Amino acid sequence: MDFEKLIVWQRSKCLAVGIFREFAQRGDFGFKDQITRSALSVPCNIAEGMERRSSREKVQFLWIAKASCAELRTQVLIGRDIAYIADPLAENWIMETRELSRMLGGLINKISD
Repeated sequence: MDFEKLIVWQRSKCLAVGIFREFAQRGDFGFKDQITRSALSVPCNIAEGMERRSSREKVQFLWIAKASCAELRTQVLIGRDIAYIADPLAENWIMETRELSRMLGGLINKISD
């Protein structure tokens, strides 16, 4: 299956693009670097996993993507609390990371069967 056709990959890529755009002009390099790398990790690990040969390898990378999704959600929550991210945008990103995590769990279960 081509990873580009996966809705979870498409949505995680869109989320990463949105985060990169939001933080493009920000001055706090440490926070910006960490949150953009977490966001980038989700679609990249989905892509890498889906290109692997065995189901076990695919699942391993999908678990990494799922963990990166949780890391990203944590950073969004902190960013909101320190007023780096406006509440409405943070809520949108939090909901999207939760949905992506559920979708990844479903894909992991499907591949593991």
